[in-house]
Amino acid sequence: MSDFVHLHVHSEFSLLDGLSKIPKLVAQAKQLGMKSLAITDHGGLYGAIKFYKECKAEGINPIIGCEVYIAKRFLKDKEAGVDNENFHLTLLATNFEGYQNLMRLVTIAHLEGFYYRPRLDKQTLSKYSDGLIALSGCSSSEISKAFIASDLNKAKEIAGEYKKIFGKNNFYLEVQRHLYKQFAAAHQENSEIYAQLNRMANEEVQVVEGAKELWRDLDIPLLATNDVHYVLPNDAQAQDVIVCVQTGKMLSDIKRLRMIDSPTYYLKSPAEMAELFEDIPEACENTLKIAARINIEIPLGRISFPSFPVPDPTTPDKYLQKLCMQGLKKRLIKITPELKERLEYELSVIFKKGYSTYFLVVADFVNWSREKGIISTTRGSASGSLVAYALGITNVNPLYFKLPFERFLNLYRPTLPDIDVDFADNRRDEVIAYVREKYGLSKVAQIGTFGTMMARAAVRDVSRVMGWPYSKADRIAKMIPIGAQGFHMSLDSAKKLNRDLGILYEQDEEVKELLDLAEKVEGNARHVSVHAAGVVIAPENLTDYSPLQKETTQEKIITQYDMYDIEEVGLVKMDFLGIRNLSILGHAVEIAAEVTGEKIDLLKIETDNKKAFDLLAKGETMGLFQLSGSGMTRYLKELKPTNVFDIMAMISLFRPGPMNSIPEFIERKRSPNRIKYFDVRMESYLKESYGVIVYQDDVLLTAINIAGYSWEEADKFRKAMGKKIPAEMSKQKEKFLDGCVKNGMRIQKAEELFKLIEPFAAYGFNKAHAASYAVIAYQTAYMKANFPVEFMTAVMTAESDDPDKIAAAVAECARMQILVLPPDVNFSTVGFAIEKSNGKRATRFGLSAIKNVGKAAMEAIITERENQGRFKSLRDFVSRVNLRVVNRKTLESLIKAGAMDQFGRRNAMLKVIDEIRTSGVSLSKTIAEGQSSLFDGEELETKEVSDSSFKLLLDSISEAPKEELLSWERELLGFYLTEHPLIKFERQLSQITTSQINDIDQVASNNKTIRIGGIISSIRKTLTKVRKEEMCFLKLQDTTGTLEVLVFPKVYAQTRSILITDQIVVISGKLEAGEQTPVLIAENIMSLEESLEGGHDNVLEVTVPKNADRLLLSKIYQILKENPGDDSIFLVLQGENGNSKKFPVPFGTTKSEQLAEVLLELGCQVN
Repeated sequence: MSDFVHLHVHSEFSLLDGLSKIPKLVAQAKQLGMKSLAITDHGGLYGAIKFYKECKAEGINPIIGCEVYIAKRFLKDKEAGVDNENFHLTLLATNFEGYQNLMRLVTIAHLEGFYYRPRLDKQTLSKYSDGLIALSGCSSSEISKAFIASDLNKAKEIAGEYKKIFGKNNFYLEVQRHLYKQFAAAHQENSEIYAQLNRMANEEVQVVEGAKELWRDLDIPLLATNDVHYVLPNDAQAQDVIVCVQTGKMLSDIKRLRMIDSPTYYLKSPAEMAELFEDIPEACENTLKIAARINIEIPLGRISFPSFPVPDPTTPDKYLQKLCMQGLKKRLIKITPELKERLEYELSVIFKKGYSTYFLVVADFVNWSREKGIISTTRGSASGSLVAYALGITNVNPLYFKLPFERFLNLYRPTLPDIDVDFADNRRDEVIAYVREKYGLSKVAQIGTFGTMMARAAVRDVSRVMGWPYSKADRIAKMIPIGAQGFHMSLDSAKKLNRDLGILYEQDEEVKELLDLAEKVEGNARHVSVHAAGVVIAPENLTDYSPLQKETTQEKIITQYDMYDIEEVGLVKMDFLGIRNLSILGHAVEIAAEVTGEKIDLLKIETDNKKAFDLLAKGETMGLFQLSGSGMTRYLKELKPTNVFDIMAMISLFRPGPMNSIPEFIERKRSPNRIKYFDVRMESYLKESYGVIVYQDDVLLTAINIAGYSWEEADKFRKAMGKKIPAEMSKQKEKFLDGCVKNGMRIQKAEELFKLIEPFAAYGFNKAHAASYAVIAYQTAYMKANFPVEFMTAVMTAESDDPDKIAAAVAECARMQILVLPPDVNFSTVGFAIEKSNGKRATRFGLSAIKNVGKAAMEAIITERENQGRFKSLRDFVSRVNLRVVNRKTLESLIKAGAMDQFGRRNAMLKVIDEIRTSGVSLSKTIAEGQSSLFDGEELETKEVSDSSFKLLLDSISEAPKEELLSWERELLGFYLTEHPLIKFERQLSQITTSQINDIDQVASNNKTIRIGGIISSIRKTLTKVRKEEMCFLKLQDTTGTLEVLVFPKVYAQTRSILITDQIVVISGKLEAGEQTPVLIAENIMSLEESLEGGHDNVLEVTVPKNADRLLLSKIYQILKENPGDDSIFLVLQGENGNSKKFPVPFGTTKSEQLAEVLLELGCQVN
């Protein structure tokens, strides 16, 4: 048996301070023969449940604790320069009551005491001390500080206070020995490190000796601990790395927190600890005594539903049944025997599982949101439930869409099903506020989540603190493949998958050191934030289940447990997601009601609207939910969808993997004679998809109908295939094939069937999810086709904070012949609005679109205009508005953005802005003070003359050049509104570039070489970390969108003279996948003039023979791809009528005589 227990241990949840991953930590404790182990992370309990479960699984007694911070005065005292200092104290829970008190204390520290750190005070400790043991803490504790200051009396006073708070047997004097003196000898060459280690050694001696004295004088027992921050001695350097990441320091920096200089902060063996404290063995023995007193049993896996009020004397089950029948009648559905049977079956499952309250809670807040005009839908499998449809939770009839309930819920499912609800993102917070009000602030919170150091990020973080050049680190990071379909790519897998990376690792010592360190920090928690959707509602106070804190903005209260641990402790996670397109739909419906008087109920619109499907067939998809983007648009134009099932299938297939089935799907849609079924038994569920397997549900039904699986077995089959564990996949394949053969299929055909369904088992879309999203997609198409001005106005309102998307929307309006009017102080409201122009409805820009025009200024302008009428001139404007609110910067921005064009030339108004403001200030002050004179008439006459003179002055100043006016628009609006500078160069650019920005597809663009032309809209210069070489990030804008471009030092040095804002350039380079959109790594940059002068030298035009078939086209494509290079390629296809079309190829080649000869042999013409 072990004769020591570690009671001061930091895991990875001491964020960017502790390295220890919990499984590794517990495994090492077990290896060392320890029967108990504590976790005491800084200021939080983030890892408590994971630690508890891991310890229980390994037969170790879990001791849950926390190293808390004690305020210098009181927790609510937050005076700068006085309350910055805090002290450490280690708390351990002895039982479930102590664990709950620990959660309450941590919550109070974060919600009430946070000042640089989450702090407590002694009064609060006294209130929640039951079930807790306190250890005096490390060298940063209050008592240790007193020992170091040689103030023994102060130390005795503090110790007495803690002894009184926690009780005689519940307070211990913590002593640590980290061998600073021993390691100082190794650093004699560095005077700073040597001096620091000697100082720390002396302080540690002072603390130990002081603790001994208090032990003798006050009978407070000693306790030996090691300040564990990593598991093994060889983890010290990796822990030093994350400390540097946290503090923004380099490993080479001397003046920083340097635990590495005394690498003793690991999980030491009992023998090592006994040797350290052989002079005071009682300090080690006391760890066993404490561990023997600790027995925490946390109830896990039980579901605790919020209490939902139902009318007396009914029960939740009966009330649910009643609401379902009412709901079906409200939806005007005929209660057929089939429908009644399905409803009764679903209710019987829900009743048996005890889930009625869950459905009632979700239905309540969804229906409240609908009453408030907040549009919602569901994602996932919830739309497979008729009960959910009857209650108003979903908007999809599962019988119409043939959605199986069992995919959502069955008797064998061990966990609560998720009902994930999407709300309009601009009103999602209203729904959360409603839930808080209904159930109580103490019972509702959003769920916390942890950002982790994934493979690429770990490499970048480690390389930075190691001092690597950015370009070199970036090259290594980008050699790591990106994970797919929800699976993260690990460094270990990356070395195996990317042969070049594996070779570098084996042959380059620097790269090996980098990747070895990165692998140790990979996956570690980096920071805590708010989960994108998760909300939790507790039956009692949340602090009975989870500690709470505020997220980084200090606005939202979140749980310290992530969604997995929240479910473990029995709370029900509700997903409240926000979707921009639902905001667009809701606003479009509102605008239509205001402008046309027509009240549109999106749930009752016709599902076969010709205008909507014509719009999709023409590829007019900008702004549509799930259907926009160049790739999807191209397929929709080929498909020409005619029903919502077609939309469902396209949403599902347009993903890596299933995308390969799209051409076959389109062919079968267009040529019904091509429709065939692998097995006739599959027709019942593949009819709407023309015999093509599209959904995960198709795989499950195949397993059930053909291989004889039950729903329980089919669900296990789906999960096994999704996890891609070879042994489990092999086992499932054998079972599937055996089942097919037993049900009359030949083994060879069964093998073919398994091969057919295998990709969809792992990557296929959930059919219910597809149905929900297809309905929303159709609704957006319906609104755009039938209420185009209202829809596009709603799009621009929703995207008003994204200049690139506004620019795209303006371009779309131009294509749709919708007039977009510029901002105007006499007509604009805050946001986008519809007004009449020349008898037609047009969209007017709001004042909020203009930079530097704040809320107060907008309100001042609009209020004055509504009260006193439109402004007659610039002088009239400045005389009437409050110029302290509408200041010089605001006025300048309004002029530059064109919001005052009716008053004169922009350049002229800018030239006289100071003079006009001076006169405006004095006049507005006079009006505000109500001053008058006997000579009012004379003053008025003088003013008229002055206005006339002022108008002459404005007329005498010429307008700025057109390029400068456009530049002002881009500066203030974020894009070009009246005209794009590239319009006149579009023809030339099309000849020397391979694509436009909106043609770039995030799904399939990674590593493609392209040449693209545009105007530089912004530049951010920076220096590489080590060599201090100049490089830059720039934004390139064309008429279709914006692209981020990364210019490394070598290219930047060659092209810096042309890298200026508003310069038109042509850039060749390679696309890399960014976080949301691709990034272009520049390899060559030329001005437009240079490109046009020598442009055709770098362009290969290949004219394909008339009537070339797909085989020949594929061969040409392959030959070009086998000769990579920087020369742009255009394929010229000849039409029957003599016309030809030129198409850019999305990669470059190298022109050569040999390449030309090969192409000529195929019948091509080469230029």
